[in-house]
Amino acid sequence: MRLDQLPPRHPSRIAAIDWASVGEREGKRLRELGFDHGVAIEALHHGAFQGPIACRVGRMTIALRRRLAASVTVEPA
Repeated sequence: MRLDQLPPRHPSRIAAIDWASVGEREGKRLRELGFDHGVAIEALHHGAFQGPIACRVGRMTIALRRRLAASVTVEPA
């Protein structure tokens, strides 16, 4: 399942990230924020009208554009 499809409050882990679709600059930012295979992630809130997704990565809460969230594949924790 992709992160943009993950229902709120379902603890998951990052299974894969499509780095080719993310781009170099945004990929670097995601890596700095701790996005990597096996990291705990949880969707907290989906913005209205295809807005950003608030998610918890490890102990941080961040907002991601849906396009970036669609490049992250998650699996149940």
